[in-house]
Amino acid sequence: MSTPGVRELRLVVTVSDYAAAVAFYRDVLGMPESAEYVSEDAGSVIILEAGRATLEIGDEAHARYIDELEVGRRVAGPVRVALQVDAVDDATSAATGGGASLIAAAVDTPWGSRNSRLDAPGELHLTFYEDRNAPGD
Repeated sequence: MSTPGVRELRLVVTVSDYAAAVAFYRDVLGMPESAEYVSEDAGSVIILEAGRATLEIGDEAHARYIDELEVGRRVAGPVRVALQVDAVDDATSAATGGGASLIAAAVDTPWGSRNSRLDAPGELHLTFYEDRNAPGD
């Protein structure tokens, strides 16, 4: 039996304020638009590129550990979106200036990244992370 051969991971979110979410992710975070479909009957959807996609699956103990490390308490629900950025402090500042709420300022992790936490338009809980172990750093 062959595997399905997944070719893309697409996180699909339904938001109450479409314009604010688009402005935040496309304009503030700079995620390039690959397609947008607007219809009077079927509503609106935009597809934004986010570079490479991965699916990270963790158990409750790991989620507790990460929340404690990054925020100091358990805050994330079952879904937390992590976005790798070039400079976490700059990205966090731009995001809060563009409509996100700061949950926790950036902290250095034991595995060499620098992570911050935010609640963003579109009701998504975000981690911004800067990988300080990446080649060229």
